[in-house]
Amino acid sequence: MALKNKIMLVDDHPLVREWLTNLINDEPDFEVCGVAGNAPEALALTGTLQPQVVIVDISLEGGSGLELIKDIKALQPQIRLLVLSMHDELQYAERAMRAGAAGYIMKREATGKVLEGLRTVLQGRLYFSNEVNAMLAQKHVSGAGDQPMALESLSDRELEVFQLLGRGLSTRQVSEQMHVGFKTVHVYCSRIREKLNFATINELVFQAIRWHESQQPR
Repeated sequence: MALKNKIMLVDDHPLVREWLTNLINDEPDFEVCGVAGNAPEALALTGTLQPQVVIVDISLEGGSGLELIKDIKALQPQIRLLVLSMHDELQYAERAMRAGAAGYIMKREATGKVLEGLRTVLQGRLYFSNEVNAMLAQKHVSGAGDQPMALESLSDRELEVFQLLGRGLSTRQVSEQMHVGFKTVHVYCSRIREKLNFATINELVFQAIRWHESQQPR
């Protein structure tokens, strides 16, 4: 019997993990070798399980999917990473690629795309789902000036702070979630305000919440 490609799943939603496990295990050439619900657990498991591909969500409890991608690639450069995310902002796809991911799929168009993406990245090629390809084409045609806020100017850590504030976390909770000092979070907030031209921290939080709501599935 031919050896199956080992796939690991990183998503903090149990139903998503269950759906992906059933989808992947139904294929004769794949098997799910492990699942993780957060970044620290995922990083530990990759060293133990040695999967060929890790499917990662960008938004994770207790850590950033982007930072996890960087950490996995630093420790296990041979592992291919495929992002499965609800975020349709093109910048997330671009940041994921810069972090080391080999593919990016939108969750709302994931059925049928996950298996195609897995086989593509295992062949050493990059994979973008239809929606991401369309956004890349639009950016090439119209330029990068169409974003309502210049979020592409934020660093990955600043974007993580912005995202967590948008989910309704306080700065103290952001500090705990990111495992950084309270003062460090305030420095990030100051940089975000400067880059996005927000007058106050209240405006920053308000705009972050609006942006987060715009990212939710419709």
